Amino acid sequence: MSLDQNLDKILIIDFGSQFTQLIARRIRELNVFCEIVSHKKIKNSNINEETKGIILSGGPLNVYEIKKYSFDKKILEKKIPILGICFGHQILSKVNGGRIKQSKHREFGLANIYKKRNSLLTKNYFNRQKFKKVWMSHADQVSRLPKNFQVVAFSKNSKFAIVENKSKKFFGVQFHPEVTHTENGKKIISNFIFLICKIKKNWSSKDQKIKLIKEIRDKVGSNKVICALSGGVDSSVVAQLLNKAIGKKLFCIFVNTGLLRKNEEIQVVKTFKKRLKMNLIYVNAEKEFISKLNNVSDPEKKRKIIGNLFIKVFERYSKKIKNVKFLAQGTLYPDLIESKSVTGSQTSKIKSHHNVGGLPKKMKLELVEPLKFLFKDEVRKLGLELNLNKEIISRHPFPGPGLAIRMPGIITKDKIEILKEADDYFIKALREYDLYDKIWQAYAALLPVKTVGVMGDNRTYEYLCLLRAITSEDGMTADFYEFKKSFMQTISNRIVNSIRGINRVVYDITSKPPSTIELE
Repeated sequence: MSLDQNLDKILIIDFGSQFTQLIARRIRELNVFCEIVSHKKIKNSNINEETKGIILSGGPLNVYEIKKYSFDKKILEKKIPILGICFGHQILSKVNGGRIKQSKHREFGLANIYKKRNSLLTKNYFNRQKFKKVWMSHADQVSRLPKNFQVVAFSKNSKFAIVENKSKKFFGVQFHPEVTHTENGKKIISNFIFLICKIKKNWSSKDQKIKLIKEIRDKVGSNKVICALSGGVDSSVVAQLLNKAIGKKLFCIFVNTGLLRKNEEIQVVKTFKKRLKMNLIYVNAEKEFISKLNNVSDPEKKRKIIGNLFIKVFERYSKKIKNVKFLAQGTLYPDLIESKSVTGSQTSKIKSHHNVGGLPKKMKLELVEPLKFLFKDEVRKLGLELNLNKEIISRHPFPGPGLAIRMPGIITKDKIEILKEADDYFIKALREYDLYDKIWQAYAALLPVKTVGVMGDNRTYEYLCLLRAITSEDGMTADFYEFKKSFMQTISNRIVNSIRGINRVVYDITSKPPSTIELE
């Protein structure tokens, strides 16, 4: 169950909160190791001496409907500091003899909390301020505190906004300190980790590089490993990590689907084969992919066609490498957390292109997933430690199906070439104006709509190009980037004047939610 049995850690027990990953991120940002485990799977017997603190996450359940959740109460007897957040706060009160009920006034959004007494949890949090703004998201609340619990802070609608049992080192907060909307919420998490749990910083990119290289060598031994290299951040870091660990026993297969960004295949070959001297097999399957996608407009069918064909092509070329035992994948921690196998909870299926479970059963290869307990920002830091150049590490996320999901409707070779050019102009402009690194993800899309335009004295009837640029921490939520009007005019003119086939440019100002980052 555990990533590292020998590393002091904070254990996060997940009750299905949308913010659980954010809790883990905040802890990792403090250079402390943490692990997420489902409330359905964790038992008292699973908790070892390396667990120095426990955080109970929020969740969509009702504490008073006890049959809907499981929680081993013996965990509370471990004499380990516990911090309950929102639903976790209510559980902590409930199992210690407190009472929970539906709130008369639900709290969703910002609220003010007011200090009542000093606590290690809130040391240097309030300072001289009378109140702090916090992010509330609850319809239930603690109505009666358990014995030996005290109020640390309160809000207008939650008289038990922060509580503690000092002797047992139990703490509860009704709000979400992990979200950015909570004013200085990271301080509460920091106090819990360092002042209460007394964990020392033990998590860094350099340490992880050394540790992961050793783990790969121990697992792989003298066997060969194949890796699907896309040129994106995750697969690039995986490839370089294995290259450092096992050298020539690694074989990377790069499949050009014809749906990549402009000149991407040239850059990948140049970087990994020529500069890093890896065993790289370049496969030009452009015609095969475009042919299979002919006259297909349904986004789910596109993804399935691309995914299935990619596996077939990958299998075809991997068979040419004899005595292969392992397959390396760039699976990240969010991929695992969102999968039912890890959390034990149900998740909504929005898109089908997912890394987890992508191994064809008939290949009978063992998976090597060295990044599976890392977040995206941690992967980028690791890449720099592995001497990958910044251009690769800082690249914006690019979806597995490539340009296919940035081109709603029918895919054609001509439309792909138009889109490649538009996207290239957009990205180059972002770099020219020093905007690229300020934006989490940006791209151009080609909509299945033609509009009338006029160029010179001639009428045009060409495609509409959509530009999208968002800011985000992890892609779970996102806001559109607010460009200056002058920049938008510049990039619009460049695209329309330089690319035959586009006569109109629009900018997507929709946040996530309600939209997704990609179009399909």
